[in-house]
Amino acid sequence: MTLDAKEKDTSANPLKSQQPLPTLLRTPNLAEGDPEAKRSEIAAYFTNTFDVYTRLFDCLDGDEGFYQKSIPLRHPLIFYLGHTATFFVNKLVLAKLLPERIDPHMESVFAVGVDEMSWDDLNDAHYNWPAVSEVMAYRAKVRAAVLELIESLPLALPINWDSPWWPIVMGVEHERIHLETSSVLIRQHDLNKVRPHPDWAPLAETGEAPGNELITVPAGTVNIGKSFNDAYYGWDNEYGEHQANVEEFKASQYLVSNQEFLEFVEAGGYELDTFWSDEGRAWRQFAKAKHPTFWRWHNGWHLRLMTEEVEMPWDWPVEVNYHEAKAFCEWKREHSGLPIRLPTEDEWHRLCIAAGVDEIDDRPAHGNLHLDHGASSCPVTRFRHGQWFDVVGNAWQWVETPTYPFDGFKVHPLYDDFTTPTFDGQHNLIKGGSWISCGNEARLSARYAFRRHFFQHAGFRYIASDAEAVQPNSYYESDRLLTEYAEFHFGDRWFGVDNFPKAVADIALDAMAGKPVGKALDLGCACGRSSFELARQFNEVEGVDFSANFIRLGVEMAEQGAVRYALAEEGDLVSYHTRTLRELGLEDSASKVSFQQGDACNLKPQLSGYDLVLAANLIDRLYRPRRFLDSIHERINDGGLLVIASPYTWLEEHTPRDEWIGGFKKDGENYTTLDGLKEHLSSHFRLVSAPRKVPFVIRETQHKFQHTLSEVTIWERLPR
Repeated sequence: MTLDAKEKDTSANPLKSQQPLPTLLRTPNLAEGDPEAKRSEIAAYFTNTFDVYTRLFDCLDGDEGFYQKSIPLRHPLIFYLGHTATFFVNKLVLAKLLPERIDPHMESVFAVGVDEMSWDDLNDAHYNWPAVSEVMAYRAKVRAAVLELIESLPLALPINWDSPWWPIVMGVEHERIHLETSSVLIRQHDLNKVRPHPDWAPLAETGEAPGNELITVPAGTVNIGKSFNDAYYGWDNEYGEHQANVEEFKASQYLVSNQEFLEFVEAGGYELDTFWSDEGRAWRQFAKAKHPTFWRWHNGWHLRLMTEEVEMPWDWPVEVNYHEAKAFCEWKREHSGLPIRLPTEDEWHRLCIAAGVDEIDDRPAHGNLHLDHGASSCPVTRFRHGQWFDVVGNAWQWVETPTYPFDGFKVHPLYDDFTTPTFDGQHNLIKGGSWISCGNEARLSARYAFRRHFFQHAGFRYIASDAEAVQPNSYYESDRLLTEYAEFHFGDRWFGVDNFPKAVADIALDAMAGKPVGKALDLGCACGRSSFELARQFNEVEGVDFSANFIRLGVEMAEQGAVRYALAEEGDLVSYHTRTLRELGLEDSASKVSFQQGDACNLKPQLSGYDLVLAANLIDRLYRPRRFLDSIHERINDGGLLVIASPYTWLEEHTPRDEWIGGFKKDGENYTTLDGLKEHLSSHFRLVSAPRKVPFVIRETQHKFQHTLSEVTIWERLPR
């Protein structure tokens, strides 16, 4: 390979180190070993990471490069030099492990990065950044403080989410993420602001690019998701459970090389709208992209590396964003006649199984990972994994799957916004790691996601499959009323009060003892918990509610077995929750439940023939409750039951005053809702037992709850 980078004098660089770059240590096992030996291992892991990250900035040519942005969408590199150090301090103060801040100004200036919402969301903010020497001095203070904490903090294994050691390891793994992302910013920087450095020298290996072919990956099951007692550090989105059956597919033997991608470029792929999604086309037009961003034309194609440009290594993996990878696949599909697309996350894991790839902890790695081989990609033919190459390592691989939470997902209280802002369907996962991926990034469980227009050291491989790339649900319901009802139906027990929709369904089921349980109607079902509970015994349950939004959550639970919502905690702060039918013991109910929108005061004719009608907390919210009570007998089989539960909270905003069933004076005497129910129902029903009061609690915030009593009455349909 011929290097085109111009020679520069490096003697004046104040950050330049004369010692060779140390080998990057592997992320430690946090569950096993002698505690004092583990203390030493974590200390070494911290200093190894902290020092290598500091020395990444040796690649900048003087101080000016720290303050000029590499790309408009990101802070200048001075921010990233300070950010990882302030992260340690901010998290350790939050965890009450540091008694006070080291430098409050630094810890404010460098606290929050940028994740713009769109490719054209330019950040024009101006900051009064401190001098490089000041930031370096600050980093030295943080290094000393963290080491002192590591040396003095009591240590017991295992180290898990609740351990005081977790935020220390979190800080190290966070810095390893930024080792990679900062290297990308250096790669995107003005070439005149960077300099080649022997510690960060690229590989010089290149040759003829191989022809790619598709190799069959057998069908099978994948089980992914870390348990909370896993021995290795993980970010929140790695935990939980996910199982999938993956159909047989064919995967390209190699990552797409620069040579293979050149065919797309030369075929006019960047000019033909037909291969691009609407979002991809808008990005391409805005960026005026005509070829991959790291390609350069100087009387022939060259490739921009981190600190230099070199003649194009055609057998290296092409590095593109998701839109470009997707467009290539669409072009390949049309020209090959095969169902070409990017793999899903599940399919990538299935490929790992087929290729026999496990965690790569050997030294040096059998894969272009951990900076073990050089500061660049390498030929796609170098590292073989089973029948394929680069199943992990060399370049990240874009997949079709937007990041989403596994069942059982939780956020860590010290970093509650690490992943949740990306559950928007706009951040696609990248898998497998690149040449600089290390620590947690290099493990198979890693789940990093970026906006689709972003650039990392990321390329792709393609697959051929007739199966649809199913998009998982990553959405967390945030509407305040809906989240309160979701928690009311599927959430926790508060102040010792049982879940109300379950409790009232249990009362109804107990009352049905010895009676037919063919079909039930859950009227005013809201999110549907009572419907699922009734289906434990009934053959068929129909849930009806006036609100389409409430019904939507019930349908989501029935179809996907889970609902996700963000509960208000305090002000703008929220907590994230996933509730599943499985954890409620209701998996078998989903197939017997259906939901539809409807008006209890004007029910559709086909809603009839029920052995049970449940109307929970409904009648005092109807606009014509008298009509409902006077006609509901038509829907119920002889001997069937009508169960009514209500706190009798009559309000004119819901029910006109002359429609109230009770709660007023009649003929000068108190007239209760129970009196009204008897008056309207006695012609067709008999009251089975004395009314009973059932409490319920609605959570509004972590400090505000509503406690209410609902009166339950059970009515049996008289023979016709």
